Formats: sequence, structure tokens, C-alpha cells
Amino acid sequence: MTLDDLRVFVAVCRTGSLSAVARELSCTQSAVSQHVKRLERETGLALLERLPRGVEPTPAGRLLNAAAAGSLGDIDHAVRRLRELARGEGGSIRITTGGTTVRHFMSEAVVDFRQQFPGVRLEFRTATSSRDCFDALLAGGLDLAWITLGEPVRSIEQRPVVALPWVLAVATDDPIAAKSTVTTADLKDIRLIALPENTTSRSRLDAWFTTSGIEPVSDTSVADWDTAILLAELGLGHAVVPDLPAWHGPAHPRLRLIPLPELPPLRTGWAVRRWEALPPLARAFADTVEESCARTFPTGPDRAS
Repeated sequence: MTLDDLRVFVAVCRTGSLSAVARELSCTQSAVSQHVKRLERETGLALLERLPRGVEPTPAGRLLNAAAAGSLGDIDHAVRRLRELARGEGGSIRITTGGTTVRHFMSEAVVDFRQQFPGVRLEFRTATSSRDCFDALLAGGLDLAWITLGEPVRSIEQRPVVALPWVLAVATDDPIAAKSTVTTADLKDIRLIALPENTTSRSRLDAWFTTSGIEPVSDTSVADWDTAILLAELGLGHAVVPDLPAWHGPAHPRLRLIPLPELPPLRTGWAVRRWEALPPLARAFADTVEESCARTFPTGPDRAS
């Protein structure tokens, strides 16, 4: 059993596909299969179940994956740090997050941090969902992930930073724009722009619609919150979105954001493998972002459990 065997196995569990891992590693599917078979011989147990489309771990495979994923991430992280020290570099911080997160939550913090630590590199890897962020953290090589908080994830610690109220985004000339707040009843006959699929914000919103007895009609779906805002401002639909400061003011003269007080706030914040093992520079960056958010967002930091 080697570290490469475990890395390949964890990657297979993450993707559910031998061929996908082969493409990632630029090797053959047979080579990927050999890594898994070696682990199965040494453990004496079947670790993967072959399905009509892809594979999934058996109970024994889930046990091994849970144990290996976090440990491999820690090993890869330590090796990266050692290489940086050997080269005499100031170090780097690697963050995974959504495509517009830096703009909305980190722009001021990035400037502040670079002034304090000019020799430290900030490297951002774009993800399409919180689930992708979790997978990237577990795969190793990353320090921090900015996510929309959801259900607990094994081997991941989540830390809420901001609680975002929800609003209905409409054009200023829309008939509903005159309302001071929006209720469940107001949404029953409104056609909505759908939030990005497979995201925590979309699942939270859909769950609230179901609980409230609403079946929204969606003509359009978008890749991110900013696109939903743009379409709403152009009068091409209505969007229920988390309220962000960047959408207020002269930059959006034809946009009206109407509070939705019935909907519980959406929490966003950090995810890491273990806070206690986070390098000092990464912790400093996380703290800088939190301090910036406390100044930027009216609700301030959210420390609720």
C-alpha cells in the first residue's frame, strides 16, 4: 500500500469514475484500476462497487476513504510548506471559492493583507459549488474555502462569518417595486430566475419554497448571483437572492431590492480541514477577511452555532 495507491483511491471515490481519474492523472484506466486492486488485495476486502455508470465505495471503501482523504491532504499540505521553506519563499495561501466571491467578500481584505504581507502569494481556485470546495479541500493542497454553509461534512470544519438576508430583486419600474417587503403570498404568481444548480443557496431556497407551499415557475437559470441581478435589473425576470452591499447604490440605478423577512438568512463563511492545523499566514488571511466583512456587511460576523 503506497501513498499513490491511496491518492488514486480517494480520487476515484470523489469522482465516482475510474476514467475521470485516468484523465486527471494522464494515465490509463487500467493503471488506475491497478492501484485500487492493490489496496483490495492488501485489505482483503472489496473497496469499490461497479455500477452501470461509474463506481461507488463499498462500506469498507467508505471507511478507508474517510480515513485517507483528510490525512493525504495534511501530508500534501506539509510537503508544499517544506518546499516553500527550502526555496526561501515567503509562502502562499491557496483558497477555493466561487467565481464572484473575491469581489463581494474579499476585495478590501486582499488589499489589506498584501500590504501587511507583501511576500505572500494569494492563489484562488474557482469552484462551482460548496461541494466542489469540500472535495478540493479533502484532496489536499488548499488552505481555505469560502462557502455557503450547509450540512456538516465529515473531516471538514465550517465557520460562519456573514449572515445574508434574502431579497427579491426587480427592476424599478416593476409593479411590485413599490412594496417595502415581500411575503410568501407575493411570490406565488411571480416567475423567478433560478439560482445556480447544485449550490447550497439554490437548495436552501427550494426547501423554503416547498415548506411554504410555493411552486415557482422559472424561465431562466443562471451561473451566479450577479447574473441573476443583471437580468432582474434589465426587467427580464425576478430573482430571490442573498442581499449583498455591492448591489446597492449608483452602480445599479434601475434595481430594487425588496426584503424577504420570512426567509431565514443564508450563512457564508470559511471551511477548512482543521482550524488548529491551519498555518499562521492562512489564519491571518481568514481573520483579515472576517474583519473586512464586519465593516462591510450590516449584519456583521455571524457566530451562531
